[in-house]
Order: sequence, then C-alpha cells, then structure tokens
Amino acid sequence: MSVARFLPFPAVHYAPDVHLDEVIAPPYDVLSDDDVDELAARSPHNIVHVDVPRERDGDERYERAGDLLRQWIADGVMVRDDEPSFVAYRMSFQDATGRDRSIVGVLGGVEVEPYGEGGVLPHERITPKASTDRLDLTRATEANMSPVWGLSLASGLTELLAAPGEPIGELTVDGVTHRVERITEPERVAAISASVGSDDVLIADGHHRYGVAQRYRDEVRAATGRTDTPAEETLIFVSELIEDQLSVEAIHRVYRGIDRDRLVAALERGFELTPAGPVTSTTLSEMDDRGCLCLVDRDGGGHWLTPKPGAFDDVRALDGVWLEHLLDATDADVTYQHGVDELHALLARDPSIAAAVLIRPVSVREIERTAREGVVMPPKSTFFTPKLRTGLVIRPLT
Repeated sequence: MSVARFLPFPAVHYAPDVHLDEVIAPPYDVLSDDDVDELAARSPHNIVHVDVPRERDGDERYERAGDLLRQWIADGVMVRDDEPSFVAYRMSFQDATGRDRSIVGVLGGVEVEPYGEGGVLPHERITPKASTDRLDLTRATEANMSPVWGLSLASGLTELLAAPGEPIGELTVDGVTHRVERITEPERVAAISASVGSDDVLIADGHHRYGVAQRYRDEVRAATGRTDTPAEETLIFVSELIEDQLSVEAIHRVYRGIDRDRLVAALERGFELTPAGPVTSTTLSEMDDRGCLCLVDRDGGGHWLTPKPGAFDDVRALDGVWLEHLLDATDADVTYQHGVDELHALLARDPSIAAAVLIRPVSVREIERTAREGVVMPPKSTFFTPKLRTGLVIRPLT
C-alpha cells in the first residue's frame, strides 16, 4: 500500500507579544469583502493583508502580499522557528446540542502526489475552479498560508497528541477556543509521522488547496530539476477519523435553470411529497427522525421528501447521490448553501431559484466506508466544523 510521507516543518507564526485577536482570521473562502475590510481595520498586521489579495488592489496585489509577509518576518512581527516541528492544533467548543466537544489534530507537511498514488484521497468529487488565486498567492509568498484538513484512517493519533506541547498561541472566537502547541521531541515526532504515514489520509476540506499544491510542486520541479524542496509537501491538519471528534453538517442544494413544476416532477420519481409547513432549524432534526429530505420553496414553506420503497435500491444511500440520480437528466443547475437561515436569505433575494432541498449530514461511519471502498461522494456532501483559523501557523516553502 502506498502511503503519504508526513514531515515536521519550521513553523512561521506571530511573535508572542502580538495580540492574536487582532491578527487571526477565518479561512479566505468564507470571507466577504465587508469581512475582509473589518479584519484589515483591526490591525495592519492582520493576516488578511497577506492572505486575501483582491482585484481592487491592482495587478501587483500578490507580489505586495509576498513582500508584506517577508517584511513582517524581517521586522519580528512574525517569527520563523529554527527547527522543524509538528504543531498540535486543539479546538474546544459546544456543538449545536450544547454538548462540550474537542478536536485535536496535528499540522505538518504531507507528501504531494496525484490522488490515490501517495495515500492522500479525495472524499468528494472535485468541482472545477477557474481562479488561480491560491496558486498566484503561493508563488508570491512562497508559503502555505492555509492547511488542507485531512482525516487519518489510522488509529492512535489522538493518543499521541494527548500530552501538551510548547504553547505557540491561543484565542477564543465565536465560542471556539483555538490552541496551537509546538512538538519537537524526536521520539514523539517520529511516532506522529509513523502514525499518519501508516494508512490513507482522506481530505475533508481543502481539495482545491491540495490541487494547487500539486501544480506548484510541478512548477518547482520544472524550474529547479529537484525533488527535495519543501514544495514536495503541503501544509495539512490531520485529525483522526472518529465520531467523537468530528462535527459534520450538511451543505444544502439550491436549484436554478429549471422551473419548480419540472423540478418536483423529477423528484416525485423517487420521493413522496407531503406538506412540512414553515422550514426552520428544527426541520433538520425532524428530517433525521422521519428519514427524509425537505424541499424548500421561495416562500419558506417546505415539503417532506420521503423515499419511495425500492426507488433507490440500486443507488448508494446518500442524500446527495439520490438527488443526482433523479435530476441528472434534467436542466437543473445546482449550487450549494450551508445553514437554514442563510438558505432562506438566499431564496428571498434571488428570483432565479426554483427551490432548494435540505439534506442530512453524512455520518462518520459512511465517510469511512466510502473511503475504504474507494468511492467519492458528490460535491459538497459534508461541512466540517469548526473551521481552522488562518494565521496561527504558516508553512514556509523556502
């Protein structure tokens, strides 16, 4: 079995005297322009000044981002560790049910290879993205700014990370405490590397970032003729694939390019439709109890989508797969939206939407089963929470 190489790295992080509340940000791909403006106003050293170059900032925005990161390091705003380490990343929070939860994983450099050849596997079909934003930023900064989130199919990683490391930083935001700790003991580093490298790593979030790393590695190889540079790996957060540590939510389906009547006709090939009343956040738990999905109309009302007996006997038991099966031959154009409130807001402001469908979260057991069988899920099948923060740790590529 081919497995992924997993290595420590000399971490770049903010200096101890920097107030992390002023400089750390959510992932770039969840930020609006207004979010970026607000974060940028907190501090001239907020990570968005580097991580989120915008078109309005001109053609040289990536070069300026790279220069700014290097200036912060030169000025001591950020520091680069002298020796390689793994970085334990811990998140403590309460989930939607009020239960205390914690996730622990490790930041390191994972070997970059074509999917399936080096032990790193996608868990969803990857939708194409035309933008080269992350590749341009990687070239300019010569750094991995944001990690891929990987799930280790090996057991034992959580135990190896139980003991605390040397603190690097901690902050609490939106009810989630994020804490990062440096791990440098040779025996412990070797054990963590061996654990992650003993089985496949499934990408939970960041498929496009891993794709950028593949392209960047190839560029560096072509330019240098070498296969021993830091571009051979990319930054990844690896946590163990266990139920206790993962909070998985659904990403719901939004349909355009088809009128509601034709959408309903296609859905009725596999579902019984019955009135559900106004759709609220409690609808999601009722869907679990009923074993069904929910069609959401533009007025906020819903209809239960209850699978007809035998309709999906030959189809994998995933809500997203069922919907693809029924709508594949239609003109429906699907996009994705997380959150019931956010979905209602989208329906209210966009008249091009025919309707939406709430789906249920995929279980951790199903995630592992599909991985073991070498099957990928439909795009946007899962939404892993909480999100890692950007700026706590950067991996240099020089």
